Amino acid sequence: PNVCAVQKLIGTNRKYFTNCKQWYQRKICGKSTVISYECCPGYEKVPGEKGCPAALPLSNIYETLGVVGSATTQLYSDRSNLRPEIEGPGSFTIFAPSNEAWASLSAETLDSLVSNVNIELLNALRYHMVDKRVLTDDLKHGTTLNSMYQDLPIQIHHYPNGIVTVNCARLLKADHHATNGVVHVIDKVIATTTNSIQQIIETEESLETLRAAVAASDLNTLLESEGQYTLLAPTNEAFEKIPRETLNRILGDPEALRDLLNHHILKSAMCAEAIIAGLTMETLEGTTLDVGCSGEELTLNGRPIIANKDVLATNGVVHFVNELLIPDSAKTLFELAQESEVSKSMDLFRQAGLSSHLTGSEQVTLLAPVNDVFKDGLPVVDSNMKNLLLNHIIKDQLSSKYLYHGQKLQTLGDKELRVFVYRNNLCIENACIAAHDKRGRFGTLLSMDKMLTPPSGSVMDVLKADHRFSTLVAAIQSAGLTENLNRPGTFTVFAPTNEAFRAMPQGELNKLMGNAKELANILKFHMADEILVSGAVNALVRLKSMQGDKLEVSMKNHVIHVNKEPVTESDIMATNGVIYAVNSVLQPQASRPQERGDEPADPALEIFKQASALSKVSQRNPRLAPIYSRLLARMKENSG
Repeated sequence: PNVCAVQKLIGTNRKYFTNCKQWYQRKICGKSTVISYECCPGYEKVPGEKGCPAALPLSNIYETLGVVGSATTQLYSDRSNLRPEIEGPGSFTIFAPSNEAWASLSAETLDSLVSNVNIELLNALRYHMVDKRVLTDDLKHGTTLNSMYQDLPIQIHHYPNGIVTVNCARLLKADHHATNGVVHVIDKVIATTTNSIQQIIETEESLETLRAAVAASDLNTLLESEGQYTLLAPTNEAFEKIPRETLNRILGDPEALRDLLNHHILKSAMCAEAIIAGLTMETLEGTTLDVGCSGEELTLNGRPIIANKDVLATNGVVHFVNELLIPDSAKTLFELAQESEVSKSMDLFRQAGLSSHLTGSEQVTLLAPVNDVFKDGLPVVDSNMKNLLLNHIIKDQLSSKYLYHGQKLQTLGDKELRVFVYRNNLCIENACIAAHDKRGRFGTLLSMDKMLTPPSGSVMDVLKADHRFSTLVAAIQSAGLTENLNRPGTFTVFAPTNEAFRAMPQGELNKLMGNAKELANILKFHMADEILVSGAVNALVRLKSMQGDKLEVSMKNHVIHVNKEPVTESDIMATNGVIYAVNSVLQPQASRPQERGDEPADPALEIFKQASALSKVSQRNPRLAPIYSRLLARMKENSG
């Protein structure tokens, strides 16, 4: 009974009288701790008994100071003639600095307190006192207590991790009861606070540049108003580290400047002593900063850039920082890219002479392929590449969370790109978004997983232009499907190459090519009436083919497979669909070879006759030539 856990920081004298919220991780600011146990305030051990069963007799505040490890405060109470008051009747609370807290004061400060026959010392001690009994449960976050020195306020913060601070001094030992009040031991000697955050900025020489920036952005009123803020105040040195061109651009842009300054203001007061592990804090700009600690140092976003901490103000606390924290909303696209995995893309845009679109006030969205896309080197920048890069710049500043399936986006290259929304990905044409948006001052950066391929022509146009698909084109025309694949739509076509048809048994190929209905059935099994790009394929996706049966599309070892057959080329984009090249003719599961008559349907023969690649195909592929000759001969007999 009556035993309290104490977390001791290894290698230091720091102790945390702690609770389960704090000590289960056994670390403070990344440093290991040891848990020990002590009698809770007001109790002591009894030989042969467990815990601390014996309650100590209460004494007055003066006597209690000597018991709780604040003998120096007791000594100075005596020297300043405060002793009679805290020995006598009444109800007081004293936040008593520990012996170590007094010892840590500079010799100059201590001398000014002690040598002035005790008036300053008495005033300082009375500022640590409240004329009523205040227990830990009464110390609510963000409240103030009127001290016994001119009623000047004492600021209380009670953080979610259980730590309580008094003017940013940490409460070490709480709730030591006395006959005339209560004693709390704190780790610093606290000083009166009369300046607002704005007044601190105005009087501190090292914040001269910040002072001008605050005035230019009209934030003076906020920083002198009531509230509880944390200002991460960039020093003159911090501003000097920024390239002059960047700094002048931000200082000359009221919106960017306001975003910059709001990014340095946290919505609540955060004393350094309350930070014992990493936590995310929200800024006035709406962004977040990772505030943490490493040993004795405070860190921002993992970097120890806080030069001076816990400068207390009437409306919060100021920490001086020696690096400027520029939010994305104040950056150009080029500046955003410096912290992203798209630096090689930016080299390409620079080589192509497109920098002006990415550094000025033009509102655009940049689709930038990640560096892994160029692991084999950057492509040569010629006129074609420049046009392709122009089609990676959208004419408006967008946010991915507002993109929707089927949306059309206009590029600076005058192409129209489509948005595809899938369960596990968001894609623009064949390229899918690989990282969270970075939204800058005028442009948004979207990191993409590959170079984007704008569509050119319908599915039928693309197939006709690619010599690998000349047999398929002839088959589509023979089966009467040409018009279907030329119309607006959303098709996915698994396109058998000439090699796929050559791999079929001769007899089966003859039958297929001679029966327009069966040929159309087989070809429709290679098509689906929805667009599926490769980025949408995770483990397995089932598509309903236009023939009616399901197609199973899967990803294995970074290769797309359809019905377990590997795809040789993915994401050949068309204005009305996407094409995958396959080296086999897919067969529906229930398909069986069918006998046919000698007379194929006339329309199929007529379309087949008109196939533009017919003569070239028959010359290039002797095995297929007899089939075409036979079909043409039958057509002539028919017309006779």
